[in-house]
Amino acid sequence: MDEMVLLRHGETEWSRTGRHTGRTDVPLTPRGEEQAKALIPVLGESPSELVVVSPARRATRTADLAGLSSYEVDPDLWEWDYGGYEGITTPDIRKDRPSWYLWRDGVPPGGTPGESAAEVGARADRVIERCRRVHGRVAVVAHGHLLRVLTARWLRLPPADGRLFKLDTGTYSRLAFEHGEPVIRTWNAPVGGV
Repeated sequence: MDEMVLLRHGETEWSRTGRHTGRTDVPLTPRGEEQAKALIPVLGESPSELVVVSPARRATRTADLAGLSSYEVDPDLWEWDYGGYEGITTPDIRKDRPSWYLWRDGVPPGGTPGESAAEVGARADRVIERCRRVHGRVAVVAHGHLLRVLTARWLRLPPADGRLFKLDTGTYSRLAFEHGEPVIRTWNAPVGGV
């Protein structure tokens, strides 16, 4: 693989308001649709040999609007399963757990189960392994936390080190190699003024 282009889906109402959006399938906002359309020039530079997309509607819609007419849906690209924290903001979680931090503390104890960072990392590892078998460029359309974990794993870091890579909606990033070693070529780049 020459390069992996990561596209975070466009804005949703839940991403705009900071609600943890794992498996809830919320649509893009009008701004999110504009962000997705603005990604067209990024992908038009050269064709991708493989395009993989999360099953979530917000990701498939982003792929469609960004001009990716041919892609494969990969369940390993679902966002982190937040369990009982699904749909809840960090400030609301901190009312009961004042120092809570997803990357350190994970999903809530008891109640509705979710995923650990290690479990998300295992899914990211499978995506990376699949993409590395491709000759040429790969495009991945998915979610903020999942793509951050994937980037940490790309760099051979623990999954929880995804905390180091802030990622906004409707942005693109590029992972590549330098002298055979995995690197970040571009990170969290906005397109246009959207």
